[in-house]
Amino acid sequence: MSRNGQWPAPTAIFIGHFTMPRGTAFPQHWHAAHQLAWSAKGLLRVTTEQGSWLLPPSLALWIPAGVPHTTESAGDAVMRSPYVNPESCPQLDWREPTVLEAGPLLRSLIDHLVRTDLTQEARSRAEAVLLDVLHPVPVTSVAVTVPRDPRARVIADALTADPADSRSLDSWGTRAGASARTLARLFVSETGLAFGQWRERLRMRAAMPLLAEGLPIESVARRVGYASASSFVAAFRRIVGVTPRQYFPVERKDLP
Repeated sequence: MSRNGQWPAPTAIFIGHFTMPRGTAFPQHWHAAHQLAWSAKGLLRVTTEQGSWLLPPSLALWIPAGVPHTTESAGDAVMRSPYVNPESCPQLDWREPTVLEAGPLLRSLIDHLVRTDLTQEARSRAEAVLLDVLHPVPVTSVAVTVPRDPRARVIADALTADPADSRSLDSWGTRAGASARTLARLFVSETGLAFGQWRERLRMRAAMPLLAEGLPIESVARRVGYASASSFVAAFRRIVGVTPRQYFPVERKDLP
């Protein structure tokens, strides 16, 4: 969109380009246009009221117009983000943030639409194809709610620092100053998840940047508390919705 907030007619899709060094963050905001948050390089973390997503170049997040969100880089990243005029795509009725596959064709179309020498006819054709190749993938947000009660918070902070810690709530009781039953109740009431479910989601969130760095799957599994690669992969698929290879489709033999 232009600086005065007007859509650059007759363009249906405007490509925003943002170089985002490590630690760059855009505070909560929203757009009058739909946004396709995509990282050409590195990882993006996008957070809305509906959840939080860590996006490698193989995935993009459709953020409907008007949805408040924050965007930050996880390491050095380059965001190349299409903004789509809602009037140009009435057939796309995603009302909530939706994870989409960012395959080679979509990535090439985004790069193509960055060009300034396209004729209007050529641009319109490319925009139509881009909208036609948007396909959702069954990826679930890995947002982790942090409990507010100081007794449960002690455990949450310790596990965030060391997600491989496998102590039970009984073992945590002395440090937290509460019984296992009280701690179990606190996790359910304040996070919506049983303690074991909460810890597993925390481990998946911790694993994603490690997978993105290209660490061997066995190493990632051990770092986040799993005894084997197979048990980690099974948990990843159950929680995230896809396998690590589907989430980070890189050429490596160790990633199931």
